Amino acid sequence: MVCVSSARFTEGNDITGRVPKVLRVGAALSWRLLVILAAIAGIAWIAGYLAIVVIPVAIALLLSALLAPAVAHLVHWHVPRGLATAAVLIGGLAVVGGVLTFVITEFSNGVPALAAQVSQSISQISHWLETGPLHLTQQQLRDFLNKLIKSLGADQTAITSGALTTAVTVGEMLTAILLTLFTLIFFLHDGNKIWSFVIRIVPGDVRDRVDVAGRRGFASLVSYVRATAAVAVVDAVGIGIGLAIVRVPLAAPLAALVFLAAFIPIIGAVVAGAVAVLVALVANGFVPALIVLGIVIAVMQLESHVLQPLLLGRAVRLHPLAVVLSIATGVVVGGIAGGLLAVPLLAVLNSGIRSLMHDPPIVPADVDALERSEARPIETNTDDHRRVIEVTTDGEREEG
Repeated sequence: MVCVSSARFTEGNDITGRVPKVLRVGAALSWRLLVILAAIAGIAWIAGYLAIVVIPVAIALLLSALLAPAVAHLVHWHVPRGLATAAVLIGGLAVVGGVLTFVITEFSNGVPALAAQVSQSISQISHWLETGPLHLTQQQLRDFLNKLIKSLGADQTAITSGALTTAVTVGEMLTAILLTLFTLIFFLHDGNKIWSFVIRIVPGDVRDRVDVAGRRGFASLVSYVRATAAVAVVDAVGIGIGLAIVRVPLAAPLAALVFLAAFIPIIGAVVAGAVAVLVALVANGFVPALIVLGIVIAVMQLESHVLQPLLLGRAVRLHPLAVVLSIATGVVVGGIAGGLLAVPLLAVLNSGIRSLMHDPPIVPADVDALERSEARPIETNTDDHRRVIEVTTDGEREEG
């Protein structure tokens, strides 16, 4: 039996030895990669299945990154944390409510003027269709309009079904808003306690490194949200002033659209700018639309070459290709919400992975997750003022 086993073992070694090393390494990497992809697909499926919970929690995390520094400043000024959280939330809701009221009022006031200008533009288009190279007759135009009306009537059932679906969507949206506010309150009030509880699932020997990586990831999120909000304000003000100067209807609502779209980098600004140019084309004509296009391009150039490098810095700067690919993947997986959350997730993963790879062992409490500079790992070859943990040969940790 021993001889037979030895023969089989030798034969197995011979077969393994005959397989090229490149093929063996490729096979080993392949099955590991498949396991990782399967895990990612599983997480994505679970997130999609629980989207009604995951998306509000993710948005609450983004808002907490924006509002947590204000709460921290109030606490530093000896304001009780509960009162600081309430003050920041009430102030934020007041600002949002005021902006929404202004936008809705401007939209209501601007719709009649837009309708009149659109009607005039339609008359000009009809005149061009009759006298231009197409030489369409009045009867042909009327037949086209009648066919359009009949098609809308034929799709009345689909329109009614869509209205009911919209009503359900509105109910889900209200639920999501309440869940976001509820989660945001606890993130602002008990964020440190929640994070300490979450990292308990990490093994003790690597818990500090994961803690530091998580803090650096949140610091990058704080920096990203601050910079994106500032860029969105500049985009909205710049394009809004340009639209007002050109006298495009609905300048304020279009500026609000630009502000919201700016939170989806690159693609959002392009889409919002295209909408502004289209409204200018329909309402004001070809030349004003060209002027609006020039304004949009100038503002986007200012954003790309000045604001983002200045405000984001090297800590969370991402390559444009990575940004576009992450947004495209997010839109495919999660729609608009996926496109909104893709880049912040990429920024957090970028800082967290860099911390795990390059950070020396340091005390997690020395990393302030609300500071922009903490998004970058410290260099191991430089003298740092923070406490570095030295691991001795017998496993004990000394702080120096």
